[in-house]
Amino acid sequence: MFLEFSFDIRICDDERVIVRFPSNEMREREGIEDIILLLQQNRLQWYGHVLRKEDNDWVKTEETYGV
Repeated sequence: MFLEFSFDIRICDDERVIVRFPSNEMREREGIEDIILLLQQNRLQWYGHVLRKEDNDWVKTEETYGV
């Protein structure tokens, strides 16, 4: 499993201290959503949008188009 680390630079007593911790902790602490989850949610929203289209709509017809 790939574990990504972030760095937080803190200045204490005129010295720089670099604290290293996992990125997910940084996102939780700062209230930032995970980009992978955001992309998955957007993809599901788009898919729901396509499913609600009328059957003769060009977007709906391309759903079954194979590449």
